[in-house]
Amino acid sequence: MKKLIILAFIGLAAQLVDGSLGMGFGITSTSLLLLLGSAPAAASASVHLAEVVTNAASGISHIRFGNVNKQTVLRLIIPGSAGAFAGACLLSSLPGDVMKPYISGFLLCLGIYIICRFAFKNHNTPPSKKGFSSKQLIPLGLAAGFMDATGGGGWGPITTPVLLAKNDDEPRKVIGSVDTSEFAVSLSATLGFLVSLGWTEVNWTWVIAIMIGGIIAAPAAAWLVRKLPAHLLGVLVGGIIILTNLRTLLHTGSFLSATVINYSYAAVILMWAAAVWTAIKRNRRK
Repeated sequence: MKKLIILAFIGLAAQLVDGSLGMGFGITSTSLLLLLGSAPAAASASVHLAEVVTNAASGISHIRFGNVNKQTVLRLIIPGSAGAFAGACLLSSLPGDVMKPYISGFLLCLGIYIICRFAFKNHNTPPSKKGFSSKQLIPLGLAAGFMDATGGGGWGPITTPVLLAKNDDEPRKVIGSVDTSEFAVSLSATLGFLVSLGWTEVNWTWVIAIMIGGIIAAPAAAWLVRKLPAHLLGVLVGGIIILTNLRTLLHTGSFLSATVINYSYAAVILMWAAAVWTAIKRNRRK
């Protein structure tokens, strides 16, 4: 029962960050499930199944608050869904124990990218509001959908920063559009996992717990996207992702001593604290 409550809070926190930043639900949830001992394919399948419902709630909330560019959503859905289905089928055919360190390494790199993106880059130039073309969104959707399914997260961390960097739309509409289109991506990835793994590999108790937390947080996140400083939230979630996946990588081999592992944690925490301080300082200036 205690684990279920923790999972519900994980879903709530992950959806709160995801709905506010356009990223974080899949990576955060998958990282913590891997930490609890789940196999990569089963963890990714469980998270994507929960995301089908939480993303639907998030998309509806973003639409109601006017945070969605419908053209962007329509152009992302088809390539994103195709990439997610292919990624799910590939991950399901690979050995879980062999893949776990590689998936954790991929998630750790995304965590570093998220911190660098939100702590050290400014986005003060007003958006051009000219929108995104199909030539830009089709390859982006394919790549992000594939990485999302294989990594258990990646749709938001890949798609949101790229679209924000283009500066062709308002940040809140980029975040809302990415969250809304993720419903189709999660559904396609789930179908891919179910075709390859079957229903027995899914931990339904974990799915329902994460789902409940995510549904509760979705409306609040859509409202908070206009209110909270995105830089600070991005740095916080990036640090959580790095720490959870660093643990998996450090314990993969038995050649590292306890002293080396502890110093590694200390170094990461210090760098994370520095990034948080930088993000707070930039927000104060802004």
